[in-house]
Amino acid sequence: MTNVANPEGHAENGKKTKLEIDELIITVIMARVTDYFGFFVYAFASVLVFPRIFFSNHDPATAMLLSFAVFPVAFLARPFASQAFKLLERQVGRSGKITIALFILGGSTMAIGLLPTYQTAGILAPALLVLFRIGQGIGLGGSWDGMTLLLQTHAPDRSKGWYAMIPQLGAPLGLCVAAAIFYVMTGFLTEEEFITFGWRWPFFAVLAVNIVSLFARLQLIHSEGHEILKEEAQLKSSLFFEMLSVHWKDVLLATFLPLASYAILHMVTVFPLAYEYLRTDEPTSDFMLLLLLGGVISIPAVVISGLLSDRFGRRRMLAIVSVLIGVFSFMVTTLLTNGVTYVLIGYVLLGLSYGQASAILPNRFQQKYRYTGAALATNLSWIFGAAFAPLVALGLSLSFGLTFAGLYLLSGALVTLLALALLTYRERRQAERS
Repeated sequence: MTNVANPEGHAENGKKTKLEIDELIITVIMARVTDYFGFFVYAFASVLVFPRIFFSNHDPATAMLLSFAVFPVAFLARPFASQAFKLLERQVGRSGKITIALFILGGSTMAIGLLPTYQTAGILAPALLVLFRIGQGIGLGGSWDGMTLLLQTHAPDRSKGWYAMIPQLGAPLGLCVAAAIFYVMTGFLTEEEFITFGWRWPFFAVLAVNIVSLFARLQLIHSEGHEILKEEAQLKSSLFFEMLSVHWKDVLLATFLPLASYAILHMVTVFPLAYEYLRTDEPTSDFMLLLLLGGVISIPAVVISGLLSDRFGRRRMLAIVSVLIGVFSFMVTTLLTNGVTYVLIGYVLLGLSYGQASAILPNRFQQKYRYTGAALATNLSWIFGAAFAPLVALGLSLSFGLTFAGLYLLSGALVTLLALALLTYRERRQAERS
């Protein structure tokens, strides 16, 4: 009887674990879609709206650059917020920390949608934009919950690439939703209506989506008997400087490995939108439709990245795609004149690279330091790879031409290849010593 019962027990436990992983996957995807939806809503508004209503006392190009100068402050606030909210978590718990962080994020986002213009409030208007942009960074930094790490930890050995790909779907899905909303707004409202009130509605939509994401996270955290979440105790934050003393090299590698992905992310989304917006008189809705098409194209590319990673290895695939991104960088000047071709190639490369870029190193951190190390590396990656990208790419193209924007993209690919080479070298040295 005992021999018969045990297999049934194992089968039941296996089904239970499968259900828990499915719940975790759904929650992770919802959280990432919410984050990227808010990211792209702000990014699109920083091109189409903010230069005209917050920096209207400058010429269009300068106003666009000033708008992009506000863009990075959220990313600069994130690592400090992550550390501060880890201290807060000891007082209010994981669910309390996430609730406070998402309310700060949602409140700051809604506040941006309610801001007055420069014409009505003067310098106070862009000052408030900076303030609430910092609030968005505080909310995003504080909402780090480690669930993506749990998903990677519990992925089957033969499907690591597939499970690493799943959270990355949040980027193209969030892009598609944001682009679709701006496409409708710019296509069905007059320019005056859009600038006066239409642009504000997407920021309220971000608030609503954040609330849905919050309840999904809280429901998962408070699920009774959720064995996977019981392992969160293994992902508690460790002492910051203690972690750095052990894993500072891993933090640096994890910071610079995704730079090719972040560089091309902006080179096919925010940058071409800003460049074309300044250079042509084409309807804005046409640009948004093209970006929506790109988001749709990148979804299967992200999925394929998981399959290729499991088949050929994540590092090999990321190295090959980084080389292709480098080749693409020399074609930016030519391809940007043909929007459809630029989107088709660029978004395929984005999906293939972004699908695996952030999942190579977390398991190299000792379990004791994994939560803190991964959080720091993620925040630093966004700072070095994404925060200043729109400002740098547009500034280079306006001052020196599109060729230099392509060189910026090339630099991201080269940094990723260098980080991969250093990672391989370190592992060989460690293997020789052992």
